[in-house]
Amino acid sequence: MKKHFPLLLLAAVLVLGLTACGGNSSPAVGDTLIYASGDYTRINPAMDEHGEINILLFNGLTAHNGENQVIPGLAKNWDFDETSCTYTFHLEENVKWHDGEPFTAEDVRFTIEAIMDPENGSENAPNYEDVEEITVVDDHTVAFRLSAPNAAFLDYMTMAVLPQHLLEGENMQESDFFRSPIGTGPYKLKSWDVGQAITLVKNEDYFKKSANIDTIIFKIIPDDNAKAVQMQAGELTLAHLTPKDAENFQGKDEYTIYDMKTSDYRGILFNFNNSYWLENRDLIPAICYAIDRQAILEAVVMGHGAAAYSPLQRNIYNNENVERYSYDPAKAKSVLEDAGCVMGDKGFYERNGQEIGFVLSVGAGDQVRLDMAQAAAQQLQQVGINCTVEVPSKVDWEGQMAYLIGWGSPFDADDHTYKVFGTGKGANYSGYSNALVDQYLSEARQSNDPVVRKEAYAKFQTALAEDPAYAFICYVDASYVASSALKGISPDTVLGHHGVGIFWNVTEWSIEK
Repeated sequence: MKKHFPLLLLAAVLVLGLTACGGNSSPAVGDTLIYASGDYTRINPAMDEHGEINILLFNGLTAHNGENQVIPGLAKNWDFDETSCTYTFHLEENVKWHDGEPFTAEDVRFTIEAIMDPENGSENAPNYEDVEEITVVDDHTVAFRLSAPNAAFLDYMTMAVLPQHLLEGENMQESDFFRSPIGTGPYKLKSWDVGQAITLVKNEDYFKKSANIDTIIFKIIPDDNAKAVQMQAGELTLAHLTPKDAENFQGKDEYTIYDMKTSDYRGILFNFNNSYWLENRDLIPAICYAIDRQAILEAVVMGHGAAAYSPLQRNIYNNENVERYSYDPAKAKSVLEDAGCVMGDKGFYERNGQEIGFVLSVGAGDQVRLDMAQAAAQQLQQVGINCTVEVPSKVDWEGQMAYLIGWGSPFDADDHTYKVFGTGKGANYSGYSNALVDQYLSEARQSNDPVVRKEAYAKFQTALAEDPAYAFICYVDASYVASSALKGISPDTVLGHHGVGIFWNVTEWSIEK
């Protein structure tokens, strides 16, 4: 059996004593669902990603079902003309915005053009960079002509459509609309108590099946531990908990635990905008070899996931033969020494008189990421790399040295690869640039042939492994705990980043009394 490095810090992580916090209380039930949510400063699906609330308030032209396949949304059907590379969407009629105004094709054009406008700085812009022309044929027909094929285009048309009549001429980053949003979705905003709760009520005029649950409250609880305490106290109906906290609800009839697979990975993002990596980029493979992924997976999330080596590991186009950087401390030291590093008096390698090491930043409130970062830093120190961890009050994407990043998509392989690793793309927060990576990602998105795409993505993963943008750590599956009165959750759906996606069929959910 492989001997793992003893994770001293992780052994000291405490599991909450929940029984003292209302352990005999019953979960909240009734016509209201109370969901433990992270905080929102705005609800802006065009500019931002991963807002779980978006799917309740808005619709896209397309949607995803429980198997993550593309299905109709605001568009009841569509045509594709290969000669002109044009998608024509035929829209549902009699759809209304929450304020009663009619939804039209002009809203679609307005939304996508706003995302494409570089002045707006949308991280979603790379998804639509091959759109050459948007034509509003009539109120219920809109056409998109592309400059080149994009195999993921229908996936990207799940993008929430925004109302032109309320946003035209507004600042798409700062408009007050994004703190009082109006959509076409199954729920509409009732109130927003900043930092406390966002209350939604069902849209009685929804163009599809009206929801069963009358009210959904997104209760703002940024801290993972606090979510568990409030779930135990009966103050919540549904919460995404850490696996350790979810274990405390096992065997209790009043709760149901949903252990759901995700495509959500964690890794160390190296900030190539920081001069340190201009000088030490060749040492990143040593960092990759020094991380005991399996030990971190088991200690931090109790094995709920998989050791990671690729951003496409849970995709049909994964390349299983790519370099995995399996845990090998000796190899890590060899890489350092071959690059001219020598062991210093303090037990850390030095190069040209400078100590080898970096600060790993972690976003506040995410205990799982913090535990992973602390464990990885401890392992790196053991091989002579002085890695320390900080939790800044605000993420400094340009100035920080490294960040415990999370990404992942259960949809087309283009999603969260092209815009994350492509040079200058909207979600490439590392400043990473590799000509071969760019080439293979473009080849993959421009073909609908699975054979061509598989080869291109295999080459992409090989190029990325040879010149790592991240040190991948693990995929983290999602542990949701719900009141047993809550019915309708689809447990087999593969979720995305942050476990987002559980609400895909929310209109079918119900709460038993």
